[in-house]
Parts: sequence; C-alpha cells; structure tokens
Amino acid sequence: MAKYFDVHPENPQRRTISTVADSIRSGALIAYPTDSCFALGCQLGSRDGIGRIRSIRNLDDRHHFTLMCENFAQLGQFVHIDNDVFRAIKAATPGSYTFILPATKEVPRQLWHPKKKTVGVRIPDHVVTQALLAELGEPLLSSTLLLPDEEEPMTQGWEIKERLDHVVDAVLDSGDCGTEPTTVIDFSGGDAEIVRRGAGDVARFE
Repeated sequence: MAKYFDVHPENPQRRTISTVADSIRSGALIAYPTDSCFALGCQLGSRDGIGRIRSIRNLDDRHHFTLMCENFAQLGQFVHIDNDVFRAIKAATPGSYTFILPATKEVPRQLWHPKKKTVGVRIPDHVVTQALLAELGEPLLSSTLLLPDEEEPMTQGWEIKERLDHVVDAVLDSGDCGTEPTTVIDFSGGDAEIVRRGAGDVARFE
C-alpha cells in the first residue's frame, strides 16, 4: 500500500521531503508532481525501480528515461554537451523541457537508448520537485505518469494513490498538476530536433 504525503505547494515541509528522499534511497518508487504533470521516480541505479516503471507504463527498451536534475552542475555530470547546445538549453531552463543528449559513463547502461547511447535530462521549474532533488542530492530517474492506452496523465494525487496503490510505494501531492508532458528536444545529433510538442514553447527551437 502506497504512503500518501500531502505537502504545501510553495513551502513544502522539510520533514516530509526528507522522509520521501530517504524512501527513494531505500529503493522506493514514487509518484510526484512536476511543472508539466505527475511523474514516476526512483533512485538512479535502481534496477527494480526501472523494471517497475517499464511494467506500469508498458515501455520497451527504446524508451528514453529522464534524469530529473536540480541544476546545470548536476546535469553536466550525466550528459555530453557542447557550448552551442549548452547555451540553447540554458536559455530554456528551468522549465517544461526534456533534452535528449549523449550519456556519460555516470549514467547506468540500462538507461541508455540501445542504439543512440543517449538519455533524457531536464531541470524542472517546480518548488516541490526542486526541494526533493536538493534533499536527494542526485538526479531522480523519472518517466511521465502516463498509463498504457490513456491519452492524458492523471492530475490528482488521490486518484494516483487509489489506482496505483499496490504498484508504487509513495505518492507526493502538492495540489493540482498539469496534464501536458514536457516538450522533448533531441540534441544528440547537434541540431535541435523536436521529438514531442508539449508544455514547453517550441518556438525557440524551430
């Protein structure tokens, strides 16, 4: 049965955030809010967490997982990024964008795209997510909480708790969340390729 944590959207309770971070370090799979929509998250190297996310979402090995990063210093440890791409990403973050980039050796191989050796990264513009990332001290391995055969992610924490009670370990809720996933931009080839149009404005990348 999943634990349910209700936190303030602007001043998340430190003790609660610490409890959730500890559970992630212990192998928990959580559902949590972001600046686009709810996401599933687990510790970076958790094989069990990766497997559970794949099972919940019915994903194959070509799916790009996302490393939710607190800031650029953290992001730069996990992807290769040249100066031009750095400037383009810097101008768009924090925000509702996921960027596909070549993975460094710091990224577990099971997260690499099998052919491209890439991974998704993003820096969210969300108080609760940022608080959790700061407490965790490392990226949170994430994937949009979009269930198979459904067109939109769930938006209510209580609904997620009700429907996924036996497949996630915790639900972190800070009120209404959006329904539109991030805009995905693939920079792995050097130029910006729009993979998915979502919550982030694509105009700057067209």
